[in-house]
Amino acid sequence: MDGPLGAPWARHSRPVAVAAPLPAAPGAGEAAPRRRRWHGLGIAAVVVLLAVLAGVAVEHYRSPAAPPPAPASAGPAGIDVAAVAAKVGPSLVNIEVKLGLDGGGAAGTGIVLSADGLVLTNNHVVEGAVEVRAVDAGRGRPYPAAVLGYDRSHDIAVLKLDGASGMTPAQLGDSAKVLVGAGVVGLGNAGGLGGKPVVSPGRVTALGQSITASDETTGATETLTGLIQVDADIRSGDSGGSLADSQGRVIGVDTASGAGYQFDEGQRPHEGYAIPINQAAAIAAEIVAGRASSTVHIGPSAFLGLTVVDGGNGSGALIKSLVAGGPAAKIGLKPDLLVVAIDGQPVGSATALITIMDTHHPGDQLKVTVAGGGGRQATATVVPDRGPVG
Repeated sequence: MDGPLGAPWARHSRPVAVAAPLPAAPGAGEAAPRRRRWHGLGIAAVVVLLAVLAGVAVEHYRSPAAPPPAPASAGPAGIDVAAVAAKVGPSLVNIEVKLGLDGGGAAGTGIVLSADGLVLTNNHVVEGAVEVRAVDAGRGRPYPAAVLGYDRSHDIAVLKLDGASGMTPAQLGDSAKVLVGAGVVGLGNAGGLGGKPVVSPGRVTALGQSITASDETTGATETLTGLIQVDADIRSGDSGGSLADSQGRVIGVDTASGAGYQFDEGQRPHEGYAIPINQAAAIAAEIVAGRASSTVHIGPSAFLGLTVVDGGNGSGALIKSLVAGGPAAKIGLKPDLLVVAIDGQPVGSATALITIMDTHHPGDQLKVTVAGGGGRQATATVVPDRGPVG
């Protein structure tokens, strides 16, 4: 991977003004960062080292690297797996991510949308990134990549590869026509090993499924709905890859893997989840057009330099630690203060704070209201830096 872009948290923020004396925190303490956990599921991105990420709270998914998968054999009836792989494989990229403070790394997959290097992937693949590189799976050429925007609530992000041309765009199908029982093929960077995409044949086992991710440390939750469930072997590193039909048309974005169940014959089928391509492509179009919304963030992420957990009972987001020299530390915020509002907008939880910060950008002047012991409140003005993605 190319050299680091530089630590955003180390840059000097603009001068900030404290609008009122900050209340004393009832106590001080820091929580060791932990990984985000999927209830009953495994997120399908592979992260090789845990790192503190966030502008607000934020840690990256971590999964052990998967062993090299065995090549796919015969697929479901009616699918020529080799033919699907030959058609879909050249339209994928392997994504390599350099994470925040501790310099960890992550790997995932992306789907090529245009010959000049627009790439669709999962938000959780690039969340926390300070540098992103994509390798064209068809030609093996690496490209530096920029994150144009993301939708955290639907787990979608779009990259633009620098200097790309002549890439092979994926043929997108119609996920509204997908039926339970249909044969499918999942393709992606399983195990984060790079090289040609790993092929995982299977069938659609259910439609309209929901999964919820919860951060052990912050208590923040994210729920994905309307997912395609398959029994293909979706693995860590496949996130952002293609779920294709028998004609090699992409009908979904591989997103998560789940526990299988036991057959009488002793076989253990696999369980995976994909975002329907109709939904993913519609969000990608909004990002490419630069249209921000309540869920779509365009451009660089705003970085406060603190981690939070739920304060409980809708009381706010409790500060657990701060990045030395970061915007929040510079205005005197301390651990164990509750963030209760941003620009007058109530903050009832860690999730709420993250959601609000997704609507802001580096350089915005934000009024942060905090509460200390006894409920005493004060408001300070903070100017977020440019930080890791998401």
